[in-house]
Amino acid sequence: MKRVALVVLDSAGVGELPDADQYGDTGSNTLGNIAGSVGGLRLPNLARLGLGNIINIKGVPPAKKPVGSFGRMAELSPGKDTTTGHWELSGLILERPFPVFPDGFPPELIRAYEERIGRKVLGNKVASGTVIIEELGELHMATGLPIVYTSADSVFQVAAHEEIIPLEELYQICRIARELLTGKHAVGRVIARPFTGRPGSFKRTTNRHDFSVKPPGQTVLNLLQDNGIPVIAVGKIRDIFDGEGISEFTPTRDNTEGLDQTKIMLNSVSGGLIFANLVDFDMLYGHRNNPRGYADALEELDLRLPELLNLLREQDVLIITADHGCDPTTQSTDHSREYVPLLVYGKQLRGGQDLGVRQTFADVAATIADSFGLKFPSGTSFWPLVRKE
Repeated sequence: MKRVALVVLDSAGVGELPDADQYGDTGSNTLGNIAGSVGGLRLPNLARLGLGNIINIKGVPPAKKPVGSFGRMAELSPGKDTTTGHWELSGLILERPFPVFPDGFPPELIRAYEERIGRKVLGNKVASGTVIIEELGELHMATGLPIVYTSADSVFQVAAHEEIIPLEELYQICRIARELLTGKHAVGRVIARPFTGRPGSFKRTTNRHDFSVKPPGQTVLNLLQDNGIPVIAVGKIRDIFDGEGISEFTPTRDNTEGLDQTKIMLNSVSGGLIFANLVDFDMLYGHRNNPRGYADALEELDLRLPELLNLLREQDVLIITADHGCDPTTQSTDHSREYVPLLVYGKQLRGGQDLGVRQTFADVAATIADSFGLKFPSGTSFWPLVRKE
């Protein structure tokens, strides 16, 4: 059976969308601005696939004869969050954005939450995750009260020291939040944010867990499953879809594990969709305004890319893209409303095809379905452009 590996470079945007000004993201260009700020990127393997043919990226020249096909995609759904981006990649286009809470969550909601978990909470404001644990971590340790905060994205985040609120208890109070956050308060994700350390040296751990709202409609993942085609999730993909349409999954803590587990799946899975998210670009570097760290992570990915390419069989397809931007060179620490890159490679596919500017991320879902001989109602398949007759 054919295999498609869909690898999401979390937050690797390639330039502001026409409506970026409505989101406060004018001038955002995650990959382009990072390259400029660090004096150029060294990404020879991504360049061979056609990354430098998408936009101008210092250090990544356009390939004269790219072995992959290339383009960029606009997000049709409103918003710029992880859930919206991944759902649209799977073919689900939202009409309304998830709610955000720039002034914190309503008092009546917080009161209901406190009653359910049997304790008060700290915070309840928009904040950077690393900043708020430095601000409230010591008080949290003294009182045992969890820290609740949000961001410009549609998230309800709960931070707790692993020695004060054990992981399973933290996950449980996040499940309670997920139950409460419905209707007009239905945020995209509730996120458990455990940390360790002592005042002045707190550190978030890799035991984060996301509790997403269920997708409101069918995705290409459901279509594949309904037709007996396995869907294997690597990293936080299972959480983003709340398990809907997922046949099996493997969690990961960072990019290294994400790549390792993708390799394991390419070595062991006989057919189906392998859907992977590489989280470090966004989590460690985009949100923390660290362009040098982001650049190093991109170059590490590029060094390891041949490991994936060498595991592709004759019929296999590799699609590399992103879910939104998170430009670390801007003042904001939040996601940015950007185009995302599109790279497509397969040993039996045409290289060098300019796929242009796709009007929706859902074109990926339509293409995946098409590659398996199925039809998906959203998006426009670019499979006819890349397959050889």
